[in-house]
Amino acid sequence: MSLDLPQVFRHHVFCCAQQRPPGHPRGSCAAKNAHPLWEQLGQRIQAKGLTDVGMAWTGCLGFCSAGPLMVVYPEGLWYRPETPADIDEIVDSHLVNDTPVERLVMVLTR
Repeated sequence: MSLDLPQVFRHHVFCCAQQRPPGHPRGSCAAKNAHPLWEQLGQRIQAKGLTDVGMAWTGCLGFCSAGPLMVVYPEGLWYRPETPADIDEIVDSHLVNDTPVERLVMVLTR
């Protein structure tokens, strides 16, 4: 089945906001300080006027021990930012200039 849908976003960012109880064996991105990073990301996208970049907070992306994690499409690149400066670098380099931040890219395997 082929749907002729327009590409709405040049980049679409999905950010894991999963919150599990303290001590849960899988952990969670929220327990690893993800929420302040995603708030920073949303603010930077808005401040830069990136109307062609979509952002969504999601549930579990499946790699809990590696979090906090975000994935950028259409490239399918996974990032593990740790600081607000990492978020700024991802926005300025990848989302604005289409240049991935290699030092923050995660190669994930199941």
